[in-house]
Amino acid sequence: MKMTNTDTLSLQEIAKALYTVNRHAKTAPEPQHLYYIKKETIKRLLLEKRAKKIGLHFSEHPKLSNQHSTLLVQVDNYYFHIPPSKEDFQELKHLGALDQNYRNPQTKMSLSLAKKIIYQYIDYKPDHKKPRKRQFNSSYYTPSSLGKMDWPPRKTYR
Repeated sequence: MKMTNTDTLSLQEIAKALYTVNRHAKTAPEPQHLYYIKKETIKRLLLEKRAKKIGLHFSEHPKLSNQHSTLLVQVDNYYFHIPPSKEDFQELKHLGALDQNYRNPQTKMSLSLAKKIIYQYIDYKPDHKKPRKRQFNSSYYTPSSLGKMDWPPRKTYR
């Protein structure tokens, strides 16, 4: 078996990183990437039998007024929700409404460190290219000085 750099990460470190990413995703303006790496990490932990499926919960945030369920997964002594598969509905017990007994320990970790740990674990290579703003070329568009901080121009000959 090939030794990878994932073997050096403890389950507790990964769980703390997941907790941090999940906490930031809940308030991020564009959380898709954070939720993606959380889901990929949990999928891999389940495959490696380092995480355990607990059961299904009704979501606290129904989609378009339709009640739906989420899968509760335990990683170390942390609990996370991810979208369930069809098999999960057949194999797991439905726990009903969200149970407040499943509380995660408070954890302090920076988001950048958490992402670094998760990227290392799932062998993810982030795309470092920043999306460039497109130059707007239109014959109808004339740039405005409205909203510019240096308008009107100051007298510089004092």
